[in-house]
Amino acid sequence: MLNPVHLRTLTAVVDAGSFADAARRLGYTASAVSQQIAALERAVKMPLFERGAHTITPTPAAVYLVRRAVDVLSALDALEEDVRGMSAGRIGRLRLGSFPTASQRLLPIGLAAYARSYPSVEILLDEGEPDELLPLVRAAELDLALVYRYDLAPRAWPEDLEEIPLLEEELLLLLPEHHPLAAAEAVALADLRRATWVAAREGTAGASCLNRLCAQAGYQPQLDYRSNDYSVIRGFVRSGLGVALVPALAHQPSEGVVVTRLDGVEARRRVVAVYRPAAANPVVTGAVEVLRQAGARLAGELPGVSAQA
Repeated sequence: MLNPVHLRTLTAVVDAGSFADAARRLGYTASAVSQQIAALERAVKMPLFERGAHTITPTPAAVYLVRRAVDVLSALDALEEDVRGMSAGRIGRLRLGSFPTASQRLLPIGLAAYARSYPSVEILLDEGEPDELLPLVRAAELDLALVYRYDLAPRAWPEDLEEIPLLEEELLLLLPEHHPLAAAEAVALADLRRATWVAAREGTAGASCLNRLCAQAGYQPQLDYRSNDYSVIRGFVRSGLGVALVPALAHQPSEGVVVTRLDGVEARRRVVAVYRPAAANPVVTGAVEVLRQAGARLAGELPGVSAQA
């Protein structure tokens, strides 16, 4: 196999016309240049220079090698530049996982900024709930995933994953516009003891959080309608079928639906990015930074959203 270093040296010698001049250009000694040319001659099994008392003349084989080496060395230079770009996170592929409300509110801001800053990084997006995304991160099928947890439904991520806080959301109360409490600035959970609730599916973190909040208020909520689609939940509230508690990212202003806060409730949903350090992709660093910036921007625009330190 031909050594690209030796090919570069050959090109320099042919261009300079002497071993000494080529050595000065390359930062080598003349002896080192001579040894490299000798090694290349052994590799190609042909002489590359006719050596006179004070001159050298490239053989046809040397001229041919130099001509062919131009494209090879140029391609190698491009590859080395790409490798430097990959190691710096400027080139590559980002395989990102996200849950629906983050995809709707956080990612349009974050990924647009990321694409502008890192145009040579390909972005692939997969969507799912935390229990679906975490195994993909651990299996190195995703580089980074946006997931969430509720304060009253705590969970620990696997030990091989690193967590990066992005933002936290208040839990907002949705009421039909004609509900008796619709004009209140804040509503106590105790005042909703007889309410019918529209909630996420049983066993989800959101449903568990609602059950525990109501338990703290001394009752078990009446859960007649369940959906993991927040547009469905808003539609049921708008129709007067019940009330709902949703994280701030999930709230979209909607005619016929009043949003207010729960009095005395400090529970939050927390959005974090997770990745596996053992399989860290260099592009993750830049992605996390733009997602943090997107979270800070949302915190300034959306009620109930604040950036996490």
